[in-house]
Amino acid sequence: MPKKQAAPAQTIVRIGAGITEKAALSKAQKEFNRLTKKIETLEKETIKLREVGQKLQTRVQTELRPLMQKHEALLVNLVTLLDRMHSTKELTKPQRNKIAHIIRDIAFDLIDNGHDDLKAIYDKHDEQGFEAANEEAEQASAEQMKQKMGAMFGVKFDDDADVSTPEKLNAYLREKMQAQHEEQEREWQERTEKRAKKPKTVKQQALDEKRETEARNITKAVRTLYMDLVKVFHPDREPDEAEKVRKTEVMQRVTAAYETSDLLALLKLQLEFNRIDQNHLENLADEQLKYYNKILREQVQELEAEHSQEQQRVSSMMGGGMFMMSTYGMEFRLNQSIAQVKEQIKGLKNDLIMLADVEVLKNWLRSYQIDH
Repeated sequence: MPKKQAAPAQTIVRIGAGITEKAALSKAQKEFNRLTKKIETLEKETIKLREVGQKLQTRVQTELRPLMQKHEALLVNLVTLLDRMHSTKELTKPQRNKIAHIIRDIAFDLIDNGHDDLKAIYDKHDEQGFEAANEEAEQASAEQMKQKMGAMFGVKFDDDADVSTPEKLNAYLREKMQAQHEEQEREWQERTEKRAKKPKTVKQQALDEKRETEARNITKAVRTLYMDLVKVFHPDREPDEAEKVRKTEVMQRVTAAYETSDLLALLKLQLEFNRIDQNHLENLADEQLKYYNKILREQVQELEAEHSQEQQRVSSMMGGGMFMMSTYGMEFRLNQSIAQVKEQIKGLKNDLIMLADVEVLKNWLRSYQIDH
């Protein structure tokens, strides 16, 4: 069996690694170090978040979901028990009214989760019936969602907008936001054309030239590193087959970094393969660092957005409410949820035994308060 090739060691890109006095570094050098450290931190955190997300997803499926199903089955049994106890002669009318309220409260969510067999019991204890109650609840929920989403995305909903399902809501929002975007684009185009007709001042011309120069230099900064590595590792003219395989693997890493304008990855490759050394980093001119730092700032922004999206994905997978939590916090919350459902299951099992006794049921109903 061939020996597995070890992964390349992680290269830390820092200026002034051997300098203890922070004041010895220029502002541009300090900014370079701050940005490279930020990128490395974000990359590690995002990888860890993905790993934790996968672990949590597995635990949700194998640990939490079976408990939730067991809990739901016990609630179905509780509704059935209360329905049976509702006709007990020893109960007063107010007590029966309380039981009917509890049945409606529990059964409504269960039916919404697919327990259609409980509709007959629900309708028995509600004059308007489940379908009418459900339509009323959906209308109220849709109205709340309109207000929330309208405030969040700056969208004004039409009075007749159909947002009765998440799919319809998302489609409506996309349509409205697209219309807003097109209107903004049109206004921006008009302003741009209007400005273009005006003759540019000397100051504006100088600013445009400066921006164009910076853009060329930024592109050149990345391409220079890329071309240096290409010259050394392009495999096409390599006669040795083993070395050709190695160079092909290196070129794949080089190309991937270049295509994403990953300056830090290219610098790491340069250091890893001795194309530059620490002394080269120490002596980078501030003018060169200015372009490097601009690229690194863009990388930080992209990684922050990626990290935020991953947090939202994991939070959504866990039912929401966990956005901006640490990975430890997410695991802690899942453990809490599992423990809580286990406790609820234990309590429901006890209720099913105790509430079958009319006297116990009466005492329980006396303390039960209906929220208005």
